Amino acid sequence: MKPFTFKILLSIGVILASIVWMMPTFYNIWPHKKINLGLDLQGGMHLVLEVQSIKAVETEVERIIQEIKRQLREDEVKHSGISRQNDNSILAKFEGENDKSGFETLLSKYYKNIEIDSSRTENNIFTYTLKLSANEIDEIKKMASRQALETIRNRIDEFGVSEPDIRIQGENRILLQLPGIKDPERAKGLIGKTAQLTFQLVDDDADMAAAMNGSIPAGDEILYQEKQDSASGSTTKTPFLIQKRVLLDGSLLTNARVEFDQFQQPQVGIEFDRQGAKIFDRITGENIHKRLAIILDKTVYSAPVIQDRIAGGKAVITGNFSLNEAKDLAIALRAGSLPAPVTIIEERTVGPTLGADSIRMGLLSTLVGGIFVILFMAVYYKKAGLIADFGLLVNVLMIGGGLAAFQATLTLPGIAGIILTIGMAVDANVLIYERIKEEIKTGKTALAAVNAGFERAAVTIIDSNLTTLIAAVVLYQFGTGPIKGFAVTLTIGILASLFTALILARVLFDITLKNNPKLKLSI
Repeated sequence: MKPFTFKILLSIGVILASIVWMMPTFYNIWPHKKINLGLDLQGGMHLVLEVQSIKAVETEVERIIQEIKRQLREDEVKHSGISRQNDNSILAKFEGENDKSGFETLLSKYYKNIEIDSSRTENNIFTYTLKLSANEIDEIKKMASRQALETIRNRIDEFGVSEPDIRIQGENRILLQLPGIKDPERAKGLIGKTAQLTFQLVDDDADMAAAMNGSIPAGDEILYQEKQDSASGSTTKTPFLIQKRVLLDGSLLTNARVEFDQFQQPQVGIEFDRQGAKIFDRITGENIHKRLAIILDKTVYSAPVIQDRIAGGKAVITGNFSLNEAKDLAIALRAGSLPAPVTIIEERTVGPTLGADSIRMGLLSTLVGGIFVILFMAVYYKKAGLIADFGLLVNVLMIGGGLAAFQATLTLPGIAGIILTIGMAVDANVLIYERIKEEIKTGKTALAAVNAGFERAAVTIIDSNLTTLIAAVVLYQFGTGPIKGFAVTLTIGILASLFTALILARVLFDITLKNNPKLKLSI
């Protein structure tokens, strides 16, 4: 295939492809996604969350305490109490040299990240104060922020938000921009749900009345089950005395989905992986006729009596859910629990009316700027200017098609990028046309002048656009949401400008002059 024929086919193909990608934005004639609009154009939510990373440290300390107790039981080492203090240190007490030595051996063997802050002996009782190292605490806090970011991203993806912007800000803050959100309160509830699922036994042997009066047995805690009366809307709280020891948690979940009971009420069915199923089988087998509480974020959802061993690793969470509540809980459980609670410290809502005004003003400015550029090129460069004007229209069409094809997000700064691209597009044509004028003055024919003009200007055009392209890529890589929107449209616009100036305009000149070699060029 001749290069000239290839350029014609390429130009036609690019124009048709741009039209195909753009059409769904204006007409629902075939199934494909439209151009995504950013938060500033279609409305939505802007949130800044703060990760309570100190809670992740507390959770890790509690986990370490439970692990130490388990290993001490296996090694038959007795202790007189191991507990977490308010400053997240661990207080451990032992009686006798053998238990003391066994504990020290355990620490040196398995817990090198724990430092002995102090130790003392009184009446043959050895008391240790243990602390996590400073580096370990810093790493736990950083990991909590990273895990919270991924968990929230997974929840938002399942919630169905198009093109969310989710990133870490500073050490323990997360920035969220959620365009197109129609139910902000539901979204906030899903984002902020810690979703820490645990299975713990109910202590039915202890005196509940005494516990409510402050005499809570060691190793127990009081948690509540909340039930809402659908008729009156009032909420009742039922207390449960729960053993603190966690028998199984949600980290081993593989799936959570909405199901319906025999009365067609929503509930959430959960499934564990192989390890979780094995643990669940053992727990239910060892605790027949006891109540196993299903606890989510320190709230008891149900506490059924275990009638028999349950194999297969499946369970059900009930709780008088609405359908949306059941869906959101299933999403939260599938996405995983947050390693620490998050609080909303900044919230802004952009209404769709404001977004519509932004679109209207942005399109108006683009239209006005485009008309002035088109008139200038047509007046100054005469008929040759019409070729540049056609290239400009194709340029804007290619930007829209590119945004739709790559599912990029169009923002208000992105519209500014399109306006800037319009100026840059004709700038390339100006360079080419001035070169062509110089060649015509030397006495060359129109076709020879066009060939020489394009060849001499091409290097300059590519160099200038390449440097701008590098700047746009850097802006996209390191910029925030609005700056990224500007960088996206600028990048697509630069590539479109190079195509329309160096290929499409050349094809139109060649078609015109090769059919009429003696034609005088109107430029």
